[in-house]
Amino acid sequence: MKQLTLYSTDGCHLCDEAMMLLEQIGATYQVQDIIDDASLVEKYGIKIPVLAKPTGDELDWPFDMAALTQFMEQ
Repeated sequence: MKQLTLYSTDGCHLCDEAMMLLEQIGATYQVQDIIDDASLVEKYGIKIPVLAKPTGDELDWPFDMAALTQFMEQ
């Protein structure tokens, strides 16, 4: 699978939790700080963390290990 994107921002404790889950399953991902792009702030500002696949599929917080695993298998 191509690299995932985790939409996040500095100081987001929920984003830190999402990163821990991703690291537990050994996922390859990049963190995209939404603060650098006004359109991302508008789209994700109250939803972060959001995990996105290159296909455009997204997994919104809150998610747990079961939901993350299911998302990765799709």
